[in-house]
Amino acid sequence: MSIGRITEEIINRSPFLREALTEDLINVSALARKFKPEIEEISKKKVKEGAIVMAIKRMSPGYYHKINLKIKQFMGTLGDFLVRSDLEDFTFENSTTLTLKQAELMKRINEKQDVFYTFCNGVNESTIITSASVVESLKEVFKKEKLKSHNKDLASITIKLPSSNTEISGIYYYILKHLAWEGINIVEIVSTANEFSVVVNSDDIDAAFSVLMQLKKQGKSVASLIDG
Repeated sequence: MSIGRITEEIINRSPFLREALTEDLINVSALARKFKPEIEEISKKKVKEGAIVMAIKRMSPGYYHKINLKIKQFMGTLGDFLVRSDLEDFTFENSTTLTLKQAELMKRINEKQDVFYTFCNGVNESTIITSASVVESLKEVFKKEKLKSHNKDLASITIKLPSSNTEISGIYYYILKHLAWEGINIVEIVSTANEFSVVVNSDDIDAAFSVLMQLKKQGKSVASLIDG
């Protein structure tokens, strides 16, 4: 096997590494030094660091580049963003009565207007995210259930996704990556077929909204360049 082939196979083990190289975020010389012992072991010969550097630089953008371009175009087609504030989340240990209590709470808040409410049933625990306006009702209904965690002062951004979102891999990762780069902590994630909501601390909501709007704007710019 050639040095180029060996180098590419090592890099392809990690899509994140391939991505970082495409985005020019990695010191190629340092990466070559790290790969050198493994490349020499596989090739059964001494290899110069410069040859590895050249092999890395000659690599084609490949699959990640194609997918990344599709994602950027897709971001330009995102629908409206809906921001909700004054949210709280509660995580309870699963029990034989938990779903019945959830149904009881739904009946109580069914007629309330403009209430945010989601229920996620996991294997061992379940989480409810809801507007602060119904928290007292929730506490009353679930008072005999085992509470594992409770977070206050949260906010959410719900993104309307085109139906094609299931046809492109990496969309959620792309969004969460950019939020993480800005130091925004994601408290919860809620999704349906064509909606995606991120729940963050209220202090982070402005920054999160700004990041998402920028991604949408960049996506539109990429789409217009390609169409043009």
